[in-house]
Amino acid sequence: MATSSAAAGGDSNDLQQLLETLPRHYVAYRAGAEILIDGRLDEPSWQRVPWTDEFVDIQADSASDPPLLATRAKIVWDEEFLYIAADLEEPHLWATLKKRDDYIYHDNDFEVFIDPDGDTHMYYEFEMNVFGTTWDLFLVRPYRDGGPYVSSWDIGGMEAAVEVWGTVNDPRDEDEGWFVELAFPWTVLGESANRPVPPREGDQWRLNLGRVQWPLEVERDGEGYAKISGGTAEHWVWSPQGIDDMHYPEQWGIVQFSAQRAGAGTVAFEPAPEDPARHLLREIYYRQREFHQRTGRYTDSLDSLGIGHRILRNFLWPPGLQSTDQMYEAWLEEVEDLNHDGQISRWSIRQDSRIWKAETAGSAE
Repeated sequence: MATSSAAAGGDSNDLQQLLETLPRHYVAYRAGAEILIDGRLDEPSWQRVPWTDEFVDIQADSASDPPLLATRAKIVWDEEFLYIAADLEEPHLWATLKKRDDYIYHDNDFEVFIDPDGDTHMYYEFEMNVFGTTWDLFLVRPYRDGGPYVSSWDIGGMEAAVEVWGTVNDPRDEDEGWFVELAFPWTVLGESANRPVPPREGDQWRLNLGRVQWPLEVERDGEGYAKISGGTAEHWVWSPQGIDDMHYPEQWGIVQFSAQRAGAGTVAFEPAPEDPARHLLREIYYRQREFHQRTGRYTDSLDSLGIGHRILRNFLWPPGLQSTDQMYEAWLEEVEDLNHDGQISRWSIRQDSRIWKAETAGSAE
């Protein structure tokens, strides 16, 4: 979705849920042969890789309250494209929008969000309905941080297709659902990736997949569907956000790339060693937002933010924190080998939520 519906900082319970909602992960294998984008998913490369976990409600992964309809996806890649496919259960296929770059989430849709370097800035959004109508846009930074979106931006060379299992906009029968098949060219994804494309073995990208589902009723003439007046959409995602807002890129899932061919075996997902440090920096960011909302300024006191001592492997304590009334930077120093005067590098975050790793800053003493 291209609109923001929530923001962290006002409620401690909301913040706690945000911090406790951890990303799902998926290993994306290399396609074994050419993939034809026709919506059918019948190539061996698709057949030989696993589905993601079933999609869940956007706010929380709750087994007690699963979505009404099943959704799952697969991801593979080759030298030219990142491929994403999805299987969406749907007994009432419905769509209205046929113009490219319409606000597709006003229909039931499938959505893709990609942040290649995981800094929460310069990320991509794609939406498609069952007609195959698409909307691609580029986000400079999240809406919560004043980020605009660029709807005029296009994913040049992208391929997209749907396969429908039923009849669209016909309430006289019950449908099965629809397949989505997408090919995102690396030449476009690489424009803001700040890292090699195609990805190297073991590289990890932040990515989420979502589905917008509106409550419908049969129109009075029985010839079609309409949204229920006053109804609100359900938002189902691969990796739960912990908040009803897709534009928290730090909450997206993690895709690890493997050069191993689809079906040739399995590769274990390996959490990145800096993940706990990045998570702590995010907590500082959320608590700084909350502090600024209360006081009109930022603070350089960890105690004022309620940040107590933590033990983070290969990271020095305490975090650094410098602020003025309207900006700040917080950082953690990473030591490659604490036992042997390892090189130090710095992970930082600032008030607009961007997180980054600085070049080597020196050596431990």
